[in-house]
Amino acid sequence: MENNSKKEPFGYLMTVDLYNCKEGACDDISLCYRFLEEIVIELGMKKQSPPFIFKSDEILYPDKAGLSGWVPLIESGVQMHTLTPKNFISIDVYSCRKFETKGIDKFIENYFEPSDVEVNFIERGLKYND
Repeated sequence: MENNSKKEPFGYLMTVDLYNCKEGACDDISLCYRFLEEIVIELGMKKQSPPFIFKSDEILYPDKAGLSGWVPLIESGVQMHTLTPKNFISIDVYSCRKFETKGIDKFIENYFEPSDVEVNFIERGLKYND
């Protein structure tokens, strides 16, 4: 007898690209730090440590001015990158545990108020449970 049940992937990756975010969001370290703290709660996951946020040197790298942040999770991690010159934010939510994407995309949109959003969802490690 053939077993047609789908095996669970190792992880799930949600990518969210935010265009024309609210004024000042791409340079606001406090806002991005709070976002990384609060998305963990929204996901119902556990942090391994507080978030890390780094600011790009806008003099040396004017086209890359912005912030990069990451919060490590027991279940994997959330990272974000902002690009001030384009008022663009890119967010990756990766987890080895399934999570509800619908509420998360709205949470992110409400936080940064973009004029346009792209959301993608990828299953990772499809052969992990073979």
